[in-house]
Order: sequence, then C-alpha cells, then structure tokens
Amino acid sequence: MRIMDLLTRDPREEPVSDFEADVVPTGAARVRVLLAAALGPLVTGYAVVATVLTLVTLTAERTVFSGFGVLLAAAPGWLAAHQVRLGIGGHPLGLLPLLPTLGAVALAARTASGAAQRLGCRSPREALPVFVTITGAHAVFGLVIAVCAQGSPVTANPLVACAVPGLLAAAASAVGIAASCGLPDFVAERLDPMALRGIRAGALGLALLLACGAAVFTVATAASWSTVADMYEPGLGNSFGLFLLSALYLPNAVTASLSFVTGPGFSIGPLNVGMFGYRGGTVPGVPILGGLPEHASAWWPALLVLPAATGVLVGWSLRKVDADPAQRIRTVAVAGAVVALGCVLLGTLSGGRLGDGPFDPVNVPVGVASVVAFCWIVIPGAFTAFFAGEHEPPAPPEALEDNEAFEDAEDVDADEAAEALEDFEDVEESEEDEEGPDEEDAEFEAEADAELGLDEAALSRESDASEDPSLSRESAAEHDEAVTGGTETCGDVEPGEADR
Repeated sequence: MRIMDLLTRDPREEPVSDFEADVVPTGAARVRVLLAAALGPLVTGYAVVATVLTLVTLTAERTVFSGFGVLLAAAPGWLAAHQVRLGIGGHPLGLLPLLPTLGAVALAARTASGAAQRLGCRSPREALPVFVTITGAHAVFGLVIAVCAQGSPVTANPLVACAVPGLLAAAASAVGIAASCGLPDFVAERLDPMALRGIRAGALGLALLLACGAAVFTVATAASWSTVADMYEPGLGNSFGLFLLSALYLPNAVTASLSFVTGPGFSIGPLNVGMFGYRGGTVPGVPILGGLPEHASAWWPALLVLPAATGVLVGWSLRKVDADPAQRIRTVAVAGAVVALGCVLLGTLSGGRLGDGPFDPVNVPVGVASVVAFCWIVIPGAFTAFFAGEHEPPAPPEALEDNEAFEDAEDVDADEAAEALEDFEDVEESEEDEEGPDEEDAEFEAEADAELGLDEAALSRESDASEDPSLSRESAAEHDEAVTGGTETCGDVEPGEADR
C-alpha cells in the first residue's frame, strides 16, 4: 500500500523545500539551523585536517600513531588552513598552503547558503543571523585554539587567530547568503551596467592569467620530470607525504608562475626568478619546486605574449558593450582594476616567512605584480576594444547645435515631414494653376501682334490720328503754358507775344 501511494502521488502537490513552501520555521527550528551552521564548518574542517594527518602518520616510516596526538596536531593545522601565521619552536611559519583555504571558504559559503534557504531568508537583512553565527563561530574557535596552544611547540597569536578565520568566514558566508537571497540581481539592477561588465571581464582576465601560470608551471615541471622524480624517496610513506605537501601548495606555485609570466617573478630566499632578472640560489628539495630553472634563458620574454593575449581577449569581449569608444575603454579599465586586486590578494596569501633558514622568505612582489597585471589588461584591451568596436558618427558643428531649428529637427517624425512636403507641393501646384492662364493669354496676344506686323510706331500713329484735333491743340497749349510758367522766373528769358 505504501508503494502504491508513492507511485500514484503527484510530486507537484508537495513542496520541494521549506523555502519554496514559504513555511516559517519555529523558534526551535531556527536554533537548530543556526547551531548546525555554526558547528558544521568547524567540525567538518577539523575532521578533514585530522584525516590528512592520520594518513600521513600511518604511511610514514618509523612513526608511532597516536589518535590523541593527531587530534591535538589538527588544531594548528586548522589554523594553518585559515591562513593564521604559526610559530614552530620560535620560528615563524607564514608560508601556508592555499588549497585548504579555498576548501574552507567553499565550505563556509555552502553552509551559509543552505542555512539561509532553510530559514526562508529572502533578503540579506533576514539572513543576518546566519552571517553573524558563522563568522562568530570561526572567530571564537580560532581564539580558543590559540589560547589552548600557548606553551606548546606550535603557537599562534590569539588576536590573529581570532580575526583571520573570522574575516574569511565573513567573506565566504556573505557570498553564500548573497547567492541564496538574490543579492547579485539586486546589486546588478543598481550598479552601472558598464562597471558590471567590467567586473565580469576582470574575473575572466584573472582566470585566464591563472590558466597561463598553470600552463607554464605544468610545462616546466614536465620538462624537468627526471629531477622531480629524484626528489621522491623510495618509501611509500615519505613519497606520499611529499606528494601531499606539493598538492597543498599547488595554488601557491600557480600564483608564483603567474607573477613570472607577467614579468616581476618571485623569490625564495636568495633565489630570484624574473623575466628580466635571475639570481641563483638553493631551493627546498620538494617535488613542486623541481621545475625551477637553474639559469636564465634568452627566450623567456617570448612568454609575454600570454598576458598580452589575455588583454586582447578581455578587450575583444568588451568590444560591443557600447557604441562610444570612451565608454569601452572605461570598462576595460574596470576589468584591469579587478585583475590587479586579485593579484594583490593572491600574492599576499601565496608568500610568507619560512622559518629563519636559507629559504626565508618566499615572496611574490605584490605591488609590482598588480601594476604590471593592470597594464597587461588595460593597454592591449583598450586598443582592441577601441578599434574592434563600432564608432559613433561625428558630432554636428557648434553652429548647427545652437540653431533652434536643428534642435527641433531631432524631434520631427519622418512621416509627418513627408506629409508636410506633399501639402506644400500641392499648394504650389494650385498657385501655378491660378496664375497660369493670365500668363498664357499675354503670350498669345504678343504672338498675334507679331504675326499681324504691328509695331510700336504704327500703333503710335494710329493713336495720334484717332485723337481729336481740338484736344491736341489744348494739350499743346497746356504744354506751352507749363513751359512758360516754368521760365518766367528766370531773368534771361523774355516772355513772347502770345504769352503777353
């Protein structure tokens, strides 16, 4: 009967999760969720560190396994996974592996996202208890470990042990909460679209630069595989320990290779490996460093085509973001700033103190590497985005811009302008039709007069003959009187007899 109910029941009638069903959890349920969010990453991370130490202890030769000793040793290992600087026998250890740190951050982010969903949080404000719980739990746990480790061979600064895990947990939980509460869409709606595209292109550029560093590291290791193989000891336990150590520091090595590909390089104690500068020195005998060159090579500058190609790809991805070339260049600058910030973060976490011996310190020049990475993205990317994208038409002259008719012309509809032009042509045609007959009649009379042989002289004689003689004499007399009257005032002219 139970099987039939499962087969006939419609899954759409039941909610998939509490978040989708809009079920508000009770107070006890909220406490359980928050408690799991606080203890889950701590217990899981501590268990992973303890498991790794157990495997190393069991496989190593001439070692005695102790469960309690492994649990105690896992405490500073948990701090090292959260980038807390340790002191071993009074010597500083700041060169910590990045791979466990990435795992711890991913675990905290996933825990925060799951807790926010189970509590039905729809906004960051509602998920604030989750954020505070996870951050506070990591900070308190790190402080407890540092306080309990005082007086042991492996120590840590309590303030640093409290602050650094808390900051990492805060950043990770914020990312997880943002993903579950729809904060990226909220920020994208209020952020400048050009800046958002620049951030995405910057993330792409940083990923490509890391891929270039990983490719160079892989090729160098493969080319020196005989040297790498000689570094492994015959025993399985020792070989496994060296392999595990190399795997944990693999992100550090990729970051150092990225710095080498872009130009500044890196240093391990006296050894300095740079694109345009090399100073030799001894290195630790671990397989991950087997690919380090023993001397400089003239072909190294050819590797600069990799970061240049990365900048070109970033510019190509931004060629269509806007028709204005200035806006495209601004977006490329945002992408370069994101890459520079990523290089600062990775370079800071990848280096550090390595005891007080001959290999101390391991350093990636953060300032120079970030500036150089910014230039590799912005310069070729700006050229590519400028010339590969479209361009706006030239702006009109200032005289036309100041003209009111020019300003109003942009608001005129094309259909309305065509109708107005047709009405104007109709009016002109009607006026031509009204004036046309008069002009045609005048031309017809002129042509008729020319055919009859009439000229102006004949017309004048006929008009003189048709006039009355008496009218002619009167007009002549009036003409003489007018002349006489006009000349009487002149002293040199005597009036005639007829005038007297």
